[in-house]
Amino acid sequence: MITSVLVANRGEIACRVFRTCRELGIRTVAVHSDADAHALHARVADASVRLPGEAPADTYLRGDLIVKAAVAAGADAVHPGYGFLSENADFARAVLDAGLTWIGPPPEAIEAMASKTRAKQLMGIEPLTEVTEADLPVLVKAAAGGGGRGMRVVRRLTDLDAELAAARAEAASAFGDGEVFVEPYVEHGRHVEVQILADTHGTVWPLGTRDCSLQRRHQKVIEEAPAPGLPGELEEELHALAVQAARAVDYVGAGTVEFLVADGRAHFLEMNTRLQVEHPVTEAVFGIDLVAEQIRVAEGHPLDPEPPRARGHAVEARLYAEDPARDWSPQTGRLHRLAPPEGIRLDTGYTDGDTIGVHYDPMIAKVVAHAPTRPEAVRKLASALERAAIHGPVTNRDLLVRSLRHPEYTAARMDTGFYDRHLPDLTEPSPDPHAPLAAALADAHARSRPGFGGWRNVPSQPQTKRYLMAGEEHEARYRHGRRGLEADGVRVVHADARLVILEVDEVRRRFEVSRHGDQVYVNTTALTALPRFPDPTAQHAPGSLLAPMPGTVVRVADGLTAGAPVKAGEPLLWLEAMKMQHKITAPATGTLTDLCVAPGQQVEPGALLAVVKEAS
Repeated sequence: MITSVLVANRGEIACRVFRTCRELGIRTVAVHSDADAHALHARVADASVRLPGEAPADTYLRGDLIVKAAVAAGADAVHPGYGFLSENADFARAVLDAGLTWIGPPPEAIEAMASKTRAKQLMGIEPLTEVTEADLPVLVKAAAGGGGRGMRVVRRLTDLDAELAAARAEAASAFGDGEVFVEPYVEHGRHVEVQILADTHGTVWPLGTRDCSLQRRHQKVIEEAPAPGLPGELEEELHALAVQAARAVDYVGAGTVEFLVADGRAHFLEMNTRLQVEHPVTEAVFGIDLVAEQIRVAEGHPLDPEPPRARGHAVEARLYAEDPARDWSPQTGRLHRLAPPEGIRLDTGYTDGDTIGVHYDPMIAKVVAHAPTRPEAVRKLASALERAAIHGPVTNRDLLVRSLRHPEYTAARMDTGFYDRHLPDLTEPSPDPHAPLAAALADAHARSRPGFGGWRNVPSQPQTKRYLMAGEEHEARYRHGRRGLEADGVRVVHADARLVILEVDEVRRRFEVSRHGDQVYVNTTALTALPRFPDPTAQHAPGSLLAPMPGTVVRVADGLTAGAPVKAGEPLLWLEAMKMQHKITAPATGTLTDLCVAPGQQVEPGALLAVVKEAS
């Protein structure tokens, strides 16, 4: 009987496993890097152990330290979560050799499926060994790990060597294994997977299907269960293939078998020998707790002969601290508030006031809705995201809402190329035009209260406040009249520091206002309050390339020096942030007048990287 579980992971998945452990009466142990000393997962566990190390991003890859921590804390079992060492057979063996229970599949099963090349061979598929023009496009893929790291689509043969090198570097950084392989890239396919659960008594459950086609950089963004619109015969084939893969390696525990579905055919991709990020949609549809089932299987309990019956539809959206309009660049900073409406499931590793740092994946939370039908579940999730209070770094929230409401998605006609086709439209700014006025009125009320510095408005004098909204400057004008605050074109029904009600064309609208320093949030619109007198020294020369995120310069284009000619869109340098490499390209055709960084240099957001003078 398991009494204490150490989770060899961090963030959202650690918190999620702890939640089930508490429900089962099992004590919990967290491990944390120095960067995560105050992270939520370290705070909510019954005990926590520091993992020493100078590189926070690599700390959770130290299996020897994690096993030592489990023994020191008195844990009798280890749950690997997902990512990091979750699919590392040597780590699983080390846990077992220490006399601890491993809440996962046997090391031999992990080993058989951990390398995607070996997994394909096990399923009778051989990867490409030589690539010709006829094979294009192809996908370069890391043999170990997942999450989109170490993956590149190659459409020109001349790009293959560079993309292979970049994929190897990313894979080595993320998984400690730089092996990559090449396979055909299927355009316009759907990413469909089957959740399996197997016990030590020979029972294997295929727990329905999931569609995970909406992806950015080969990392899933929106997932749902069951996968909509699959013919019954194809669904049965997917279930059979998933069970076949599990039985081929004597699998035990929770796992996922992934496929690309195109033209009515299923193409085997890989088997993930761990719990998936998107497991909550399967839990919602089948009414089970997969983590609880993992623990019971690890304790030797048998599964029922048949899986539970599926009910309804579930959709999950991954809320990221990132800017989709700027090449999905990750964002950092303080998360002031995260408050979705009731009636939906929120899995997160953050709470109000936490800081989203530079070392790990930028996912803030998973938001999940369940309903009797797909249209109801999709509508419920879109509405919940739209109304959620998310105050802090830039997120992909608007992209998620628009994606869920896109006709291609609502009609279940999506595929893995969805964002390639629709990203510009989905990221077109559409801020609320009345948000600056609401922010200004709320601020005016706060500043006019007794005791607020003694400052008072002069009733006859119009007031002006400036805000940055969606990258553009907006000016809000109001005045103090005999009946209180007034503004042209609207009627101010109510205004205080937190709520403004405006009547526009005989329709009353409510604006909830929150302020954190110079950041103002009006409903879901984010604004930055600008100083009354702009700082003339805070300007950069035209053509300046600024770091979009904190990171490390890992590479500068070959032969690139000041004075070199460059073309618009040409890669100049690469930044690594959160174990992903991001290309910094020339904004225009012209001359590189200044190169301000070198490989190995760490930069902060807004740091000057280079300057390109546009050709006249």
